[in-house]
Amino acid sequence: MSTILDTGAADDLGVPAAQRRSAELERQIREQPGRFRALTGDRPTGRLHLGHYFGSLHNRVRLQNLGVDMMVLIADYQVLTDRDVADRLTEHVENLVVDYLAVGIDPDRATIFTHSAIPALNQLLLPFLSLVSVAELSRNPTVKDEIAHSRQSAVSGLMFTYPVHQAADILFCKARLVPVGQDQLPHLEIARTIARRFNKRYGIAASPVFPEPEALLSAAPLLLGTDGGKMSKSRGNSIALSATADETARLIRGAKTDADRHITYDPVARPEVSSLVLLAALCLGRDPHEVAGEIGGKGAAALKAVVTDAVNDYFAPIRARRAELARDRAHIRRVLRDGNERAAAVADATLTQVRAAMNSLY
Repeated sequence: MSTILDTGAADDLGVPAAQRRSAELERQIREQPGRFRALTGDRPTGRLHLGHYFGSLHNRVRLQNLGVDMMVLIADYQVLTDRDVADRLTEHVENLVVDYLAVGIDPDRATIFTHSAIPALNQLLLPFLSLVSVAELSRNPTVKDEIAHSRQSAVSGLMFTYPVHQAADILFCKARLVPVGQDQLPHLEIARTIARRFNKRYGIAASPVFPEPEALLSAAPLLLGTDGGKMSKSRGNSIALSATADETARLIRGAKTDADRHITYDPVARPEVSSLVLLAALCLGRDPHEVAGEIGGKGAAALKAVVTDAVNDYFAPIRARRAELARDRAHIRRVLRDGNERAAAVADATLTQVRAAMNSLY
């Protein structure tokens, strides 16, 4: 029996190639932003934090303002494996929308939608699963990481097929751009592989069904959590966008530093101190070496004071806007309803095209 899996061809999404292509894409976006649709999003597992803002949210607003068609997914189906999150799903989803709007994502220029409201998107998962092997999913490094950090006693099929579901997220709207960090390239590689295999099996060479999505690599800075580890909602080491000024000050006062009183910016040798310096520099719009130089021998307490003032000043208008939005839950639900309707129309059209290509329109 012949196989449908073309496993012999390696993808060209290595980091150096992706970096070069990403730079070229940035040039094209500046020249003709309307040619591009981007897919990005988050899992609703808790409050977004400063790492999310500087790592992705700020870039989403930038692309939106340039004129890129932004599709912003709230991946509610991808948290069903976590009972604690699922029990508070409505709260988490609505808070994500509040965060999005507060930082400047405009629902008139970006489509904010949820997995569970787009049946045609999720229906793509079935034909897409037929195009990848169990071995390919097993060796996906992002799946391995998700499994390693899972608090579940067993790995569910949903978690195992996460990369294929993400491929459906990207391909249902035929997104050309996926803003990612280097660690997420393997996920995008699966989506590119599925697009290529579907086109080869069902498409017409002159008119492929799916474009192969491309990585728009983020130059996002790495901000550590207050304990010196990766900033994460689940690890309790982050500063939420919704944190008050007093909460921010308390969290920064407790942040890990080191024994050297002289403040320098050296991410390799002094990661915790450097992360704080970088956070202040990002909020101030300055070079981190200059910020560290001005603090000099004043020590960690002075560094934390500078960081606290910088963060609270920068995020004050965002937090004020967030508090205003949070009081109008009806508006938040309208934004979701309108976004879901737009995304569903896109997904329905794509599914119809997929079924036609597969000769399953009856």
